[in-house]
Amino acid sequence: MSRAEIWDRVRQHLTARIDAWRYQQGVISADGFAGDWGKKTGHFFFASTDVRRLCSLLQQRFPVQAQEMIARAEQICKHHFDLLGYHRVDYETSIDWQLDAVHGKRCPQKFWFKVRYLDFEEVGDAKVSWELNRHQHLVLLAKAYRLTGDSKYAHEIFAQWKHWQAQNPYPIGINWASSLEVAFRSLSWIWVYFLLEDSPAITAALKDEWVRALAVNARHIETFLSTYSSPNTHLVGEAVGIFFIGALFPGVRRAAHWKQRGWQIILDAARTQVRTDGLYFERSVYYHVYALDLFLHARTIAIVNEIPIPADFDQILARMLDALCLLGRAGVLPTVGDDDGGRVFDPQRNHAEHLLDPLSTGAVLFKRGDFKFLAGLPREETLWLLGPEGLSEFEELKSSDPDTRSIALRESGFYLMAEAATGQQLAINAGVHGPGHGHADALSITLVRNGRVWLMDPGTYVYVGEGGERDQYRGTAAHNTLCVDEFDQTESLGPFRWAKPPEVEISRWVSGQHFNLFVGSHDGYMRLPEPVRHRRFVFHRKSQFWLVRDLAEGRGKHKLELYWHLGAGLSPLSTKENLFTSGSENLGVIPTEAHGWSQSAQRGYWSPVYGRAERAIVLTFGKEAELPAEFVTLLLPDARPDAGVGRLQRILSDASVSVYRYIREGKESQFFFSNVAWKFEKWESDAAFLYCEWERESKCRFLVACGASYVEFAGQRLITCERKVDYSEVMTSGDKSELLSADPDRLVALGSLDAMQMELAVPRNDSDGIGV
Repeated sequence: MSRAEIWDRVRQHLTARIDAWRYQQGVISADGFAGDWGKKTGHFFFASTDVRRLCSLLQQRFPVQAQEMIARAEQICKHHFDLLGYHRVDYETSIDWQLDAVHGKRCPQKFWFKVRYLDFEEVGDAKVSWELNRHQHLVLLAKAYRLTGDSKYAHEIFAQWKHWQAQNPYPIGINWASSLEVAFRSLSWIWVYFLLEDSPAITAALKDEWVRALAVNARHIETFLSTYSSPNTHLVGEAVGIFFIGALFPGVRRAAHWKQRGWQIILDAARTQVRTDGLYFERSVYYHVYALDLFLHARTIAIVNEIPIPADFDQILARMLDALCLLGRAGVLPTVGDDDGGRVFDPQRNHAEHLLDPLSTGAVLFKRGDFKFLAGLPREETLWLLGPEGLSEFEELKSSDPDTRSIALRESGFYLMAEAATGQQLAINAGVHGPGHGHADALSITLVRNGRVWLMDPGTYVYVGEGGERDQYRGTAAHNTLCVDEFDQTESLGPFRWAKPPEVEISRWVSGQHFNLFVGSHDGYMRLPEPVRHRRFVFHRKSQFWLVRDLAEGRGKHKLELYWHLGAGLSPLSTKENLFTSGSENLGVIPTEAHGWSQSAQRGYWSPVYGRAERAIVLTFGKEAELPAEFVTLLLPDARPDAGVGRLQRILSDASVSVYRYIREGKESQFFFSNVAWKFEKWESDAAFLYCEWERESKCRFLVACGASYVEFAGQRLITCERKVDYSEVMTSGDKSELLSADPDRLVALGSLDAMQMELAVPRNDSDGIGV
């Protein structure tokens, strides 16, 4: 630790004990934190006089959500709460604010710094009780009151708030143990204050009490900032909390300091925690959205309070929105890394399909039609943050198609194989391991098509518990990758720590006109007594299929298991052909014929949101194999039982080259993998990867060579280069040929594909209906 960190930790330790002593002496008081705050307020997202108009627009433009708000408010009045993935959790007549009612465990009343909030036996799941104590349900009650005028909702707000104050005196209990949770609670209280500010529901005396409580929160947050303990979304959320209090209640003692310090931390966090490709550094898609929400809310408050916005801050937010847009191009985000379960605005919008919400506000702020395209419709959040004018701007903004290219977010390690024509995207997770909220998921694959997840990351489920679910969901077997000897890619050291995260090496990333190719490996299993390196090849023949080759490099005999977690809602259509359906679309998961591995399809678990587990199919291939060993899988969208899924065959695998053939509907494809110069039948090349397609008339129509200086067929040079080039692809259609290359200036000669004829491996009039 640096001297600054040592000093900060010592200061926090001593201050916590001094506050405890003051509490015991009865000399700690909220009056000492707030002073005479002078009834002066800054500008919130909306003026109090605009609330009536906003509620009217809410009922007109979001009628279903308005009705749902009132229905949820009714349940809250009965003390039935929707918390994370748990529905209608009953807190009975008198709410116990220290209780995890899901697991029936209550945190003991002691000083907050003595609470072991990660100890399930002592407190249960702290996230459950903390979610209740964020008081976001009070904001919902305030909206219900303004929508209906029914005073029972306002009465419930103040009854719960006063009861909470009595049960949670500073500094006692779990609800002071996390500064982030204090910040979230502060944001909720601020929303309630400004929703009710000009209503008869709140008195001048109650306003004073309310602001004094906010001052206590701000003092606690600033004193115990997570500067060194959790310098991630915890620190960002805490900074947003003190920034809001300082900017919106300028008459409170130390308000100017809180505003300045909070804003500076927000700016510094954006500059240091967001990578240049726009992804948040924890490499969790959920936490990326979490951080983006916090930044967007803070920026909006800064604008309305005439705080200058640095140009680089807006550039960072635009990059974060760009990254979100790229990840969500197929209609829903892949759930990579931890799922926190909470949201800054509406805690019920916490499923994968809700994570594109920031694009609605981002479309207006940055005038981006592609953000609007993916958002589709405006969100309620945009109405409250940007007002009626923001809603109008969203509607007037011309929608435009998002970027449809296959793209590598190299710094974060997401390799995206996109296809605009079919609305699908395959994402390869091949980056630096995310601190804290990353999983043992190197080289894992997810696949989304038209808003439906076909191959998924099963999520998080919970952070703590009795059954070891935390490690099960973040372990390697919970992801679409290779598991060796039943070990995770790295050793778990607790719910948020790994011993030595695997390092991923990218050997090749090529995005051509008609194909994509990824080659990467990781060293997660090099720690074994007999080290193993997992190398994965993913070839995408656009508009047709993906071929995935998994190679376990090393020596000795090892247990290899390859997992494919199928999206929820997919069911077997043909177990013989590994064909699965959603009812309207199908996916084939096709291994090579006679592969020799065991195969099973079982009902496993996945978590759509924190705290909820549901069933989905897991397809597993396994074998005790002498290394090196490999397994090839072809992923076939639009597979039809009547047409068959085709045949994937292993033709050759030796020290120089591995050759595979795929035959379907009279078309044959061949795949060659090597790392040396090689010969096979009529072929000769030094290509690291070669792909060719043969059409019905037995002529080659498409050829791809990666990492090659030459390709020869039947003695004829097809491609000759001065040196190895990243890729060359040749497409023949009728009398025309199209050549594309990574380095066309190095191309010395190109032979014609017309002379490349061969006998198709599939017989004509094939009994399976596959032949011509």
